[in-house]
Amino acid sequence: MEISEKLLCVFSAEIEEQGDSYVIEVPKRELGDGDVELDKVYRTVLSQTHSSATDSDNRSEQNQESPKPTHPEPPATEGETRTLEIEDIGEQGDGIARVERGYVIIVPDTKQGDRVKVEVTDVRENVAFAKVLEQS
Repeated sequence: MEISEKLLCVFSAEIEEQGDSYVIEVPKRELGDGDVELDKVYRTVLSQTHSSATDSDNRSEQNQESPKPTHPEPPATEGETRTLEIEDIGEQGDGIARVERGYVIIVPDTKQGDRVKVEVTDVRENVAFAKVLEQS
């Protein structure tokens, strides 16, 4: 799949129903200052998190029969490319970016305030690691 250079962000969110509409909230941390203008129209893509509706229905039925605690999947995948803003510096001097649900991505060789394009190299349950591809 080809991804447009105009892509501003990718994140996970729940869809809320409001009257005759559906609403998706975009957290400010997902976009940098100046990335959006309030009077402009933007394109949104929706993608299911499950492989198919049938799989989702089967999981729902199984969960009703025997509820099991589940941990949400990390919102990052190995090999994924993203643009991040470094919010903090960790104890060992690496840059820290927070993405969906407060998930942390650690990026060496960055400093607070950097906006970087990275490749995710290692994903764990509560943290991911990435290498810098390009600094803005």
